[in-house]
Amino acid sequence: MDSKVSETKSGNFLKKIADFIGKDVKAKNETKKLTVVIRILLISVMVYFSINGIFNNIKLDLMVILFYTVFFAVFAGLFAISYSCRPMVTLGVFNLGMIIWICVILHLFGWNIGVQHFLMVLLVLFFFSSYKQYTRKIIYAIFLCALRILLFYIYHYREPLWPLATADENVLQIINTITIFWCLSVVVFIFSNNSQELERKLMDYNKQLEELANTDVLTGLSNRRKALDYMEALINKASDYAAFSICICDIDFFKKVNDTYGHDFGDEVLKGISQIFKDELKGRDLAARWGGEEFLLLFPDCNGDDAFLKVSHLRNKIKAMKIKKGEIEVGVTMTFGLTEYDFSNDLSASIKEADEKLYLGKEQGRDRIVY
Repeated sequence: MDSKVSETKSGNFLKKIADFIGKDVKAKNETKKLTVVIRILLISVMVYFSINGIFNNIKLDLMVILFYTVFFAVFAGLFAISYSCRPMVTLGVFNLGMIIWICVILHLFGWNIGVQHFLMVLLVLFFFSSYKQYTRKIIYAIFLCALRILLFYIYHYREPLWPLATADENVLQIINTITIFWCLSVVVFIFSNNSQELERKLMDYNKQLEELANTDVLTGLSNRRKALDYMEALINKASDYAAFSICICDIDFFKKVNDTYGHDFGDEVLKGISQIFKDELKGRDLAARWGGEEFLLLFPDCNGDDAFLKVSHLRNKIKAMKIKKGEIEVGVTMTFGLTEYDFSNDLSASIKEADEKLYLGKEQGRDRIVY
């Protein structure tokens, strides 16, 4: 019981810290993400100062401890003002403070501890900080590159003000490397994660738009465009041994249904038939609203004889269907024209052949399959 209470208190404490760091900026119409990233970096740098202070405290180097204490206070102050400043102002002050600190560290401790690599954190942060502004980003990248080269020529061979033993330099090099990689990871993770999420949403949205463009609104079936694209794809991938069958079907006396019971009832008939197609057609089979009360059915990898059996099943299902409206109950039938795609002919000729068989079925009395 006590452990659960402890876990709850710990969770609440961590949530309060996260809420505090993620607190929105006061400026209106400003994104808080940049400021939150800078706050995390400031905390990371202050932890870094603390670790360095502890390391030098062991060595009883009071001047170095004082130096890190001063910079800790400066960055703590910057953390505090981040709640009242605009994000880009906070970014500018953070960059300036980091550059000054890097230059001072190089002057005091020399080139070998690797603090100059913090410039890469500033570069990556600045590039993620705003949308567009390409000229400003390029200028800042050139500035940081020039600054690093300048610092190299000034401090690479120069004796630092407070020389360190090789072992101490190695320890600080490791601390700096870990801190730099952590800061880079924070910046890249937060900003790229958001970009990837936006990209995923955009891909999902484009997929939805594509589905809407290829779907008949009333019935939820594929539309004529989708059916044609699908048939073209089947032709491009098909071999002489991979036939597919095309069926065009039409609701018998549909105009009479609309005239007698109204167009709303006619829509219910269309949706009812479409639902049967959805329920009964499996795998790669496709049902599309071809136009009005006409539908087109596709049966990939299926010859005419096998397709005939599938269409017969659909015909029986539709005959058994009843559409109700109040006390009215109406049944409908359909006529089907079925053909097997002829590889020696083009697609339009096969569609025309299926359509001609449909009308032949209507002339013969409807409610039948002509193959």
